[in-house]
Amino acid sequence: MLDIKLIREDVEGVIRRLQTRGGDYSYLRTVYQLDEERRKNLIKVEALKNERNEKSRQIGILKREKQDISALMQSVGTIGEEIRVLEDKVKALEKQIYDYMMNTPNLVSETVKIGKDETENREIRRFMEPTKFAFTPLDHAALGEKLDILDFTRAAKVTGTRFVIYKGLGARLERALIQFMMDLHANKQNYVEIIPPFIVNRASMLGTGQFPKFEEDAYAVGDKELDWFLNPTAEVPTINMHRDEIIDGALLPLKYTSFTTAFRAEAGSAGRDTRGILRQHQFNKVELIKITKPEESYDELEKMLLDSEEVLKLLEIPYRVVELCTGDMGFAMAKTYDIEVWLPGQNTYREIGSISNAEDYQARRANIRFRRTKDSKTEYVHTLNGSGLAVGRTVIAVMENYQQADGSIKVPKVLVPYMGVEYIR
Repeated sequence: MLDIKLIREDVEGVIRRLQTRGGDYSYLRTVYQLDEERRKNLIKVEALKNERNEKSRQIGILKREKQDISALMQSVGTIGEEIRVLEDKVKALEKQIYDYMMNTPNLVSETVKIGKDETENREIRRFMEPTKFAFTPLDHAALGEKLDILDFTRAAKVTGTRFVIYKGLGARLERALIQFMMDLHANKQNYVEIIPPFIVNRASMLGTGQFPKFEEDAYAVGDKELDWFLNPTAEVPTINMHRDEIIDGALLPLKYTSFTTAFRAEAGSAGRDTRGILRQHQFNKVELIKITKPEESYDELEKMLLDSEEVLKLLEIPYRVVELCTGDMGFAMAKTYDIEVWLPGQNTYREIGSISNAEDYQARRANIRFRRTKDSKTEYVHTLNGSGLAVGRTVIAVMENYQQADGSIKVPKVLVPYMGVEYIR
């Protein structure tokens, strides 16, 4: 969440910066007023406690002198009741402020281009030219059904729409990509490998900013008292490993690569990308996470972007990097790069991964801090997350870019040791 001090010091400036995202943030003026009232009540509480302490001291003196203390005792009781009333007011005000702040997105970095939506994102660079064919390329759904490696009909029978059954070499391709990505990130790029729980609690979803705003997109599981949800992205369990912790600054940056199966209701995606596996309720994902000192986070963001890009470079698949404008930014993020892969079946670039810096926004929500030295005060860390990559979309990219005229799919060189074959036929 945002630092309340920012609103105290310049509420109009905060509103102006947030409005570059689109939307109305004038309610922050109410937050400012609530915070002012809260602080005034706290001053009153402190003054009353001092008055009560002084009268309690006087009661002690009068007791020793065996004088009447009834009036003072009554006054202390009245003060105590006034304190209780004011403290209840403070708690109610804090709850109102908290609810507003938990629904307020992060401030976008001032280095990010102001724009209304994805049409105003800025392309940074490209790798390889879009794949050319001497034939009309098929999309992955047609290829998968023709080669009998993707079964949508039976998946719909087993569960419903937006699910797939990987079969034969299709299943092996998915598994090979997971292994390849994890090996690259853990063995070459020195991330610590993590396989976290695939079920997370409400505190975790609040900590990384999925809740309360995006609760309708989550799958609840088990008894309501447990407050458990299926993991929507490895960002949630991996960052929340350090919730309510104070980290030794000498250990930073922490670097994790996490594999999870992710689950999303896709509540706002009705009618979008219904063909194939581009947008599924269940999908595998390899995630990169960094926890850093504030002054190092943007250098680490650039390094993380290169680490994600290396997956596609080794696979030799065309892609481009775009920097998101303010109107296309994620709720919790201060700056984001998207990696968009070339899909011949759609004749366009599509997102295959996002690499983002949340600065201290998630750290404040999840209470993750660090100390530079043993005696220094605590500070909030910065958290970064990136796709390394979305596995299903990488399957699509391999299938469509490596398809052959005879209907087969050539296996990228780097995957042959994992696959044990050179072609999917």
